[in-house]
Amino acid sequence: MQINQYAVYIITNKANTVFYTGVTGELQIRILQHKRKEYKGFSARFNCNKLGYFELFQWIQDAIDREKQIKAGSRQKKIDLIVSVNSSWSDMSDGWYD
Repeated sequence: MQINQYAVYIITNKANTVFYTGVTGELQIRILQHKRKEYKGFSARFNCNKLGYFELFQWIQDAIDREKQIKAGSRQKKIDLIVSVNSSWSDMSDGWYD
């Protein structure tokens, strides 16, 4: 039996000044798409390709609800969320594609 896993994530640019929050059922694939700029949207335009934060959920609706909550929060709340699990602001996807 396969267990579904959905993710809410925040990516940022190299300078950690721009944030993009998203939700996906395939986190590793979606982050790679951001890195390759496969979609010409916000993340590509502002070079958001560094994974700063993510949370995993069993149910898609829980992930969507959390995404909305994060998006509704202030810039400082996003920064605080990232720092709470990634104080060095490293790319949490480093090593995924080696």
